Amino acid sequence: MAHPEPILVVMALELESQGRFRERGVEVLYTGVGKVNAAYALTRRLAAERAAGHAPLVLNLGTAGSRVHRTGSLLACRRFVQRDMDVSGLGFPVGRTPFEDAVPDELEFPEVLEGLTHATCGTGDRFEAHSDALPWDVVDMEAYALAKVCWLEEVPFACAKYVTDGADGAAAGDWQSNLAHAAQDFVTLHAWLLAQRAKLR
Repeated sequence: MAHPEPILVVMALELESQGRFRERGVEVLYTGVGKVNAAYALTRRLAAERAAGHAPLVLNLGTAGSRVHRTGSLLACRRFVQRDMDVSGLGFPVGRTPFEDAVPDELEFPEVLEGLTHATCGTGDRFEAHSDALPWDVVDMEAYALAKVCWLEEVPFACAKYVTDGADGAAAGDWQSNLAHAAQDFVTLHAWLLAQRAKLR
């Protein structure tokens, strides 16, 4: 019988987990906010895991804004775009890193979180509250960076985003008021995933 790889939970801030994982004795890698912090923290951790002979499933849990899905939705993000990569002045489409032909503009991963609605996540170093056009299902500030590290390192990756706000003028207040709901859904999902993977042993 196959032994599934361990789960490495990765989040931007402990504020998003509201201490729920700590209460349950679950270790979480908190990266800090933004793409650079996320990529740096996960790269270091994966190097340490590899040196110890481990190959974890990286599970990114976090909050997001959406103008497509209602607040309170928990979504499985399988596709990721770097929404603030804009080199259109040189003729490149928005979201494409120039001169990086080996990496697709949109990163896609196999389904892990069965039963959740799928979504495309647009990641950027900006908290969206006023933009008119958002051509992604959800927006966040870390997932693409985490996904790219996993894609380059050939590490399995799964991501769930809780929609805390509408990425609009009320986003800041809505984000704060929905953190506790998000944290509860995250620990419930993590427990479900552990149970599913235990069946594979």
